Amino acid sequence: MIKPIVKDVFFLGQKSEAATRQDLSVGQDLMDTLQANQDHCVGMAANMIGVKKRIIIVNMGFMNVVMYNPVIVKKDTPYETEEGCLSLPGVRKTMRYQNIEVEYYDSSWKKRRQSCSGWTAQIIQHECDHLAGVII
Repeated sequence: MIKPIVKDVFFLGQKSEAATRQDLSVGQDLMDTLQANQDHCVGMAANMIGVKKRIIIVNMGFMNVVMYNPVIVKKDTPYETEEGCLSLPGVRKTMRYQNIEVEYYDSSWKKRRQSCSGWTAQIIQHECDHLAGVII
């Protein structure tokens, strides 16, 4: 189901709670909402659709990937960049890392570990910030 984008910075500034198997449907809501906004959006966190759970979706170029309880476990090569966000107007400077490793559960609730770099790594970092209540 396509959900409206939350723009309430107080809500977005709160830390998200761990996702469980009962939250799998939120992943589908994120998928639907990202697809509806794909012309101007490459990733989302569940709090952006009003759900305070640790769930993100990331466009990896060829497909959208939902990650439950993602944790960045390795990062290297910091750089400064500018990012925008569906929840906020404009762009802001931020620090990101060129290379990361992220652990998460997939939609079959299987634990995954994935190395990402460049644009995909930047999107994951942005969405994980949302889960921590950090808004650029």
